[in-house]
Amino acid sequence: MKVSDLRGILQYVPRFREKIFVVALDGEVAASPNLGNLLLDLAVLRSLSIRVILVHGCGAQLVNLAQERGVSISSCDGTGITDETTLKLGIEASHAVLQELMQGLASVDLKAAYANVIVAHPAGILNGVDTLHTGRVERVETAMLQFFLAEGITPVIPPIGFDGEGHTFRVNSDSVALEVAEAMRALKIIYLSQRGTLRLGESIVRQLSVGETEETLRKRRNQLDPSMVSKLEHAARACRGGVPRVHLLDGTQNEALLSEIFSHEGIGTMVYSNEYQQMRRALKKDLRAVMALIRESVANAELVKRSRAEILASLDDYWLLEIDRNLAGCVAVHFYPEQEMAELACLYVAKSHEGQGHGRKLMAFAEQLAAKKGAKHLIALSTQAYNFFHQKGGFNEVGPEALPPERRRRWEASGRNSKVMQKETSLTPSKLGPKPGPA
Repeated sequence: MKVSDLRGILQYVPRFREKIFVVALDGEVAASPNLGNLLLDLAVLRSLSIRVILVHGCGAQLVNLAQERGVSISSCDGTGITDETTLKLGIEASHAVLQELMQGLASVDLKAAYANVIVAHPAGILNGVDTLHTGRVERVETAMLQFFLAEGITPVIPPIGFDGEGHTFRVNSDSVALEVAEAMRALKIIYLSQRGTLRLGESIVRQLSVGETEETLRKRRNQLDPSMVSKLEHAARACRGGVPRVHLLDGTQNEALLSEIFSHEGIGTMVYSNEYQQMRRALKKDLRAVMALIRESVANAELVKRSRAEILASLDDYWLLEIDRNLAGCVAVHFYPEQEMAELACLYVAKSHEGQGHGRKLMAFAEQLAAKKGAKHLIALSTQAYNFFHQKGGFNEVGPEALPPERRRRWEASGRNSKVMQKETSLTPSKLGPKPGPA
């Protein structure tokens, strides 16, 4: 691990300390060779004072048991019909997974305990069909979970529930994770499955708002694996129910858990209820961070050198792109009202966020802001990024005579011989939509 990686992790520690993460792993992940690495990752989280509740499934183990014994099961995921045979095998499969998890947690020096906290009731008759021993979560016994967490014990919750009369029900583990997270006011749910992240066509979807998640389910449900549909449905419900973030990860991939939690972009799919990305005006307290952000680009002569005093003098012109409350990029928009012109300046995206389309987002934001304030022309000066402005932003090269007199004097004095690019703002104030703010 690089020192810079450790520094990156440490910025999250104050935000996550003593918060609750519900980690839900499918039976396929529990059976994978990566299980030991995952449990070690949980030990890392615990060492950082993050409180982990572990929920597990047992679908893969249930299917294997049925095949070994030559019997048929009515369903494997706790959502369809659960007949007597399936319930008995499900209990056996769940116990086997629980035992393996307890042994694995002990091997990484984590105290753990089986948590019988799911009070369930029958799912009942659905679409005219009696689901028999399939259950739904009625409530979560939070006092027991709070006790375990306060004692530094990791609770392990199986996909089995009981009612007040001692009846046993097979419960879907995705649903268990959701109900536990809502009841415990968890900061995150992390769903670990073999299929992992959401793919639409050839593209991996990294972030989805609740609304985008629900829209994806409406339009593409039939194109998605049933397991992914379940994860997305429960993720959307969790976010609507007060859980800020839900992560969908490939639990068979080594280091996926820590890479997702301790990086800005992550490697899985995140469904979020609160604002994940936002564009906001720079404040005086941001000066040091802005200077640090653009330092390398200034050293490489990509951006013109700006002193702290120069940025402070025009601070109202600077806007910052934040991702997960971390500075990911910046842009400045300077205005020349007499010429009905604005200048896009100091456009920069942090190296860790390159290749995600954030540069185009900042450029589009600058154009919208310029148009909103009445600028008909938008200019940009560049020594190395002029192809970007032309190809991605629709700018064309013009001569320095297009610059306002004041700006042309500074262009000549700099000696940088920057190319001058210009475009007409294609948006008018009436078409801009929301005011600059959360992106």
